[in-house]
Amino acid sequence: MQKLADQIKDAAKKLLAEQKVDLVVGFTEGSLPLRGTPFFARTPEEAEKLTWNLDCENNLANYLRKKEGKVAVVAKGCDVRSIVALIKENQINRDNLYIIGVPCSGMIDRKKVNALLGGQELLEAEENGDTIILKGKNFTETAPIADLLHNSCKDCRYGNPVVYDELVGELLPEKEAADFAEIEEFEAKTTAERRAFMNSEFSKCIRCYACRNACPMCYCEECFVDCTQPEWIGKSALNAEDNILFQVVRVFHSAGRCVDCGACERACPMGINLRLLTRKLVKDVKDLFSAEAGVNIEDKAALATFTADDPEPFLVKE
Repeated sequence: MQKLADQIKDAAKKLLAEQKVDLVVGFTEGSLPLRGTPFFARTPEEAEKLTWNLDCENNLANYLRKKEGKVAVVAKGCDVRSIVALIKENQINRDNLYIIGVPCSGMIDRKKVNALLGGQELLEAEENGDTIILKGKNFTETAPIADLLHNSCKDCRYGNPVVYDELVGELLPEKEAADFAEIEEFEAKTTAERRAFMNSEFSKCIRCYACRNACPMCYCEECFVDCTQPEWIGKSALNAEDNILFQVVRVFHSAGRCVDCGACERACPMGINLRLLTRKLVKDVKDLFSAEAGVNIEDKAALATFTADDPEPFLVKE
């Protein structure tokens, strides 16, 4: 990881020194262990603070929309797929974007770390090959990195950036087809069982809208939940029905656009299984349209195309 971090620093410093870009968006060390934070470098000196490790989990595409000037971004696979989706929607000008692609084999889930440590305070984390050493007051715990990765990382097939201007590190082996076992299990439930699950899960929602704000594809100037004339949805989080409506509409709006980066679920302070909904739509779009968001910059968006043999017979008269 340190080698990758050094390569990223070198690439960023060169771009800024040669004035090829005005800004480099990447990561720097956070104030706590395993808490990397987005960082904006505007000079070669500031670029020295850039890093790359197992806690660079944020989707940096969220910071690129309508950005002025020439911008470089340090982007892993899911970031790049979101960038591609945003380019197609004219939210990012590809000519003004320089992508420093970084192959990614997954990021650490701090919630899994906290569960492993049983609430003990983590003071230091050190990578050691395929394991991570977690240290705190009067304890040291060693765990396989693979066991602590975000579920979205475990399901990800695109660790390699699909588009880049410069690649740091070596490309990773291609992964097998995505496993939708959890979605298929949910689909197999009866309508009543699915409804009961939704009511239980989204009764936990406090409507903080962190999921919406973390998603790079949620960029409407006014979200339907914020409208007052007309008021499409109640404002109280005490109503599970309204919470479900918010989440279902949010997910439908991302149909064919969601890259399953997991940003929404990571941002949720209540631990709601948001990816169950988003992955359901990802699976449906793949099954119905043979499409995956952000994989090919030349392809049209799945829901922006129509052919006579689309699986919507009510649209075509025989």
